[in-house]
Order: sequence, then C-alpha cells, then structure tokens
Amino acid sequence: MDFAVVGKALLSTLVFTLLGLILFGLAFWLMELFAPFSIRKEIEEDQNTALAILMGSVIIGIALIIMGALTG
Repeated sequence: MDFAVVGKALLSTLVFTLLGLILFGLAFWLMELFAPFSIRKEIEEDQNTALAILMGSVIIGIALIIMGALTG
C-alpha cells in the first residue's frame, strides 16, 4: 500500500469536504438573509411543517449541486 497515494487522497477528500460545507453554509445563510421571516422560529416554535419540508428540499438540491460541481 502506497502511503503517499492514500495521504494525497485523504487530503483532497478533506479539502473538498471543507469546501462543500462552506458553500452549503453560505447558501443556508443566504436563505436566512433573504427570507422575510425567521426560518428557525417558524420551524421550531410555530411547527411549520410545510416550511420544514421546503427547506429540506432546498438543502438536498443545494447538496446535489455542490456534489455535481465538485465531482465534475
């Protein structure tokens, strides 16, 4: 087993994971910024299930876009 290859693969995996998490966090922050209401309050306190489903769908969509961009 070549440790240089494993180390390089591990490093690139960590870099892409960090980049994906940063992009995902930025996208979520932008959704919070442009929403005319508090998303957390609506989901946690008001039990707005429809908003929770919508936000989950948006999160999955953003994750798929980031995955596609990072894998080429």
